[in-house]
Amino acid sequence: MKLVVVSAGLSVPSSTRLLADRLAAVAAPAATAPEPGPADVRVIELRDLAVEIAHTFTNGFPAPALADAFAEVAAADGLIVVTPVFSASYSGLFKSFFDALSVTDEDALTGKPVLIAATGGTARHSLVLDHALRPLFAYLKAVIVPTGVYAASEDWGAEGLDARIGRAATELAALMSGLSGAARASGPSAGRPLPKRDSFEEVTPFAERLAALSVPGPSPAP
Repeated sequence: MKLVVVSAGLSVPSSTRLLADRLAAVAAPAATAPEPGPADVRVIELRDLAVEIAHTFTNGFPAPALADAFAEVAAADGLIVVTPVFSASYSGLFKSFFDALSVTDEDALTGKPVLIAATGGTARHSLVLDHALRPLFAYLKAVIVPTGVYAASEDWGAEGLDARIGRAATELAALMSGLSGAARASGPSAGRPLPKRDSFEEVTPFAERLAALSVPGPSPAP
């Protein structure tokens, strides 16, 4: 069972990364319960991939580190995604990562459980979960955990945040174990649509096109 955490925090230390770690600490053991071992957790810090993400839009393909991150996300049984709030929405780095991912593999998140979370300075930005994050991952065809988690500055150390983290992480774990079990029961090919065919494999050779366009010459004289 693989759990991938995508954190778009920019500072060190980061409250965004802290929220991501606390969510993963609850979800990882719950996803494999009652088995003794927790889920395999991989954390992707987008701040370390910022340059490669930008280059992907101009080069058209991801560099090795970004390609590895895309592969981890595509192979995950569940995702935790956390972004800081900028201008009442997710950060540009966060959105760019998933834009580049969807260009590379548009079905990478199809049917995958995703827990959405965000951090901000005040509680007035808490609707970012439902106004920005939930529509984005619905568009990407993910299965979005019902409970999202928003943590404002005043939430840290206050009552309520631990309960929201626990409820959301438990919901993610239930979706991960349920969907993974259904995929295993249906066979190794279930759970993810087949990759699209390469359109370049269907190109008609140019010589064949010329032959089809050629006009028959006059018949030789008897």
